[in-house]
Amino acid sequence: MPRRWSGRVVAAIAAVIVLAVATTVVVVTGESDEPPAVTAAPTPPPTTTAPPPTTAPPKLSAGAETSAATLLGWPAPKRVDEFDGPLSSAWEVYDGDGHNGNGRRSPAAITTAGGILTITGDAAGRTGGMAWGPGQKYGRWEGRVRAPAADPSYHAVLLLWPDAENWPVGGEVDFMEMVDPARQSTKAYLHWGRSNNQVTAEVNVDATQWHNWAVEWTPDHIVAYLDGTEWFRSDSTRQLPPGKMHLAIQLDWFPEDGSATPTTMQVDWVKEYPL
Repeated sequence: MPRRWSGRVVAAIAAVIVLAVATTVVVVTGESDEPPAVTAAPTPPPTTTAPPPTTAPPKLSAGAETSAATLLGWPAPKRVDEFDGPLSSAWEVYDGDGHNGNGRRSPAAITTAGGILTITGDAAGRTGGMAWGPGQKYGRWEGRVRAPAADPSYHAVLLLWPDAENWPVGGEVDFMEMVDPARQSTKAYLHWGRSNNQVTAEVNVDATQWHNWAVEWTPDHIVAYLDGTEWFRSDSTRQLPPGKMHLAIQLDWFPEDGSATPTTMQVDWVKEYPL
């Protein structure tokens, strides 16, 4: 026969059911139809990008706007001397007999100050010269020069000279030779061959003022420029130097009767370029 529950048992069961229902209600009423709140991630502080480091622009040489290099679009120079300090070791400063054995070339005749090289020739023919070796076969060279009115015996010269020291066979390119003592005209001399053959030209210019003198040497020509304008050319390949040449700066003495008036030439800068 079915088991009957006592009143006490029924009351206990009822209490358990009520408690379970109450617990369920508590859980249900703890939920919400609203979505959970989302907490935004903290905003990082703004980042500042440091500006790229700046480099000083390359120094613009005096008179560069009228140089052959600028006007003709030459590539960057292989080397430059602005004479802003003592002479570099690349220069061979002459110390011995002067041109053709006349007078003497002395290191004491060469000074630098304020970015200017000065060569001084005195009354006795003591003067100076210097060579910028080693040279190159083919290339371009340019220098900025001025020369006050001078004694007739002093020539201010920019030239190319053979590295092999085999003159006259090795050639000589005087692309600026100031012979006129008033410095109102300048000559060019191209020396070539065993007999020291010469081709020459002359340009009228006030060389007591700063001017840029340049030369270009290729396998088929030599051209001289004054402030970027061509004024001398040789297209004869037999007249061109056979080997490497280097730049030289010289104040040469060609003595005449009596003593000379002290004379100077000044150089602001020189540059050597590849082709």
